[in-house]
Amino acid sequence: MSFRNLSVIAAGGLLGALARHGLSTVWPHLEGGFPWATWLINVSGCLAIGIVSELVPAPRRLRLFLTTGFLGGYTTFSTAMTDVVVSPTVIGFAYLVTTAAGSLLAVWAGRSMARRARR
Repeated sequence: MSFRNLSVIAAGGLLGALARHGLSTVWPHLEGGFPWATWLINVSGCLAIGIVSELVPAPRRLRLFLTTGFLGGYTTFSTAMTDVVVSPTVIGFAYLVTTAAGSLLAVWAGRSMARRARR
């Protein structure tokens, strides 16, 4: 991969991580409660990935910036899995299932919406 492509991804990742941090700071979750901000970040990021992957042709740098960079830095599945481990059993299980299902459904919905919008 070229230095230019890596730079584009790094810049997008920085901005995505800052956006995630900002949303998590504005909407923190209580210990033991459902981590709504992280859930919203992951599902909305997956929706955006579905839209971008359908509308922006590969291997353009814009796609690298948006999907691998910004949305890769914005979504935070590692935090989601940590939240599952430290949450009470029922909340942790509900969070795990809804994060996985919601994220997969969001990618599908994003791609479907983008296809319809393109027609």
